[in-house]
Amino acid sequence: MGRILLIVVAVIAVALGAGFVYLGAFPPDPPTREIQRTLPNDRFQNR
Repeated sequence: MGRILLIVVAVIAVALGAGFVYLGAFPPDPPTREIQRTLPNDRFQNR
C-alpha cells in the first residue's frame, strides 16, 4: 500500500514539474483587445 502511494505521489510530482517546464518554455499569449480612449488636449500643452 505504501509503495503504491509513493508511486502515485511521484507521478503527480513529475506531472506538475512537466507542466511548469512547459508553461515556462511556451507561455500562453496574454488576452489582447483594442482600447480607444479620447484624451483632452490640455494634457499635451506645455505649462
